[in-house]
Amino acid sequence: MADDDKDSKTEDPTAKKRADAAEKGNTPNSRELSIFATVLATFVYLVFFLPDATGHMAEMLRDIFEQPDQWKIDTGPDVISLFVKLGWACAALLAPAFILFMSFGIASSVLQNLPTPVLERIRPQASRLSPIKGWSRLFSLPGLVEFGKALFKVVVVGVILFFVLRSEYFGSIDAMFSDPQTIMVRMMTSMRKIIIVMLVATAIVAIADLFWTRYHWFTELKMTKHEIKEENKQSQGDPFVKSRQRSVMRDRARRRMIANVQRATLVIANPTHYAVALRYVREENDAPVVLAKGQDLIALKIREIAETNGIPVFEDPPLARSMFAQVSVDSVIPSVFYKAVAELIHRVYAAQAKNKRVR
Repeated sequence: MADDDKDSKTEDPTAKKRADAAEKGNTPNSRELSIFATVLATFVYLVFFLPDATGHMAEMLRDIFEQPDQWKIDTGPDVISLFVKLGWACAALLAPAFILFMSFGIASSVLQNLPTPVLERIRPQASRLSPIKGWSRLFSLPGLVEFGKALFKVVVVGVILFFVLRSEYFGSIDAMFSDPQTIMVRMMTSMRKIIIVMLVATAIVAIADLFWTRYHWFTELKMTKHEIKEENKQSQGDPFVKSRQRSVMRDRARRRMIANVQRATLVIANPTHYAVALRYVREENDAPVVLAKGQDLIALKIREIAETNGIPVFEDPPLARSMFAQVSVDSVIPSVFYKAVAELIHRVYAAQAKNKRVR
């Protein structure tokens, strides 16, 4: 069942899906990049900070042991003073390492994802204590990938270190019987070689893991077509409901338009398929305004209301079709129709004037 569900997830995750996952703390995060940052911080500390710091520490210890008369420890304050001095020396030795490890660790995390507080990560979950769940995680694809990365680092780093340090074997034995400062120099040289090898190995693993982590995260977030439809319903609304709302709005607009026909000055029709109701009052607008338009049943309704209210209806099929296609309700007619409509309005005014004279 789970395999079938994964096979059906063929669609790329939407932006909302990715955002929801990030809110829950589900973000692509490469642990190997953090390890690489730690090794890099170690290398920087070893090359740029440790030599000077160990030199100062060695000088202070030499002064203490070579000239013990300068350091009295007869009283408690004397002992405290000695420990304070040693403490400051140790702090000067270790503080750069602490700052480097913290800075590089934070940088490796921020470069992957911006830090956000997620309470979901610390919420107690019974699945984390389940041996069955732990066993399945251990032998899952991510677990095998983690095992492969660890095996690569152990084997590759071990092999490279073997060949790198093999040439140092006899030199290291000779250094054991030489001056202590010479021993420290040779140890520092060997440590640098070891760190460089580890740095290269962890860099290769970190780059590969960075791409794998993002690919695996993206694959796990893939969605089925049904999930995408459901998400669209939640974000944009149910299509059936929206269609119903649009239908109600069109019906209300149609009723309001039909009610405005009573205020029209004339209606242009074709004779049953199209009808356009116009209103022209000099005090209101400089050009005629379209109050209503429609075709088929709505056109017949417009004509019926116009005839009931004594509004002139002019049958002009070409003009009716053109105006229906180009004009919109509650807007002034385009200038291309001015001449044809003006003639009809003139006929309306002439008929109204004639009726007044007859009366």
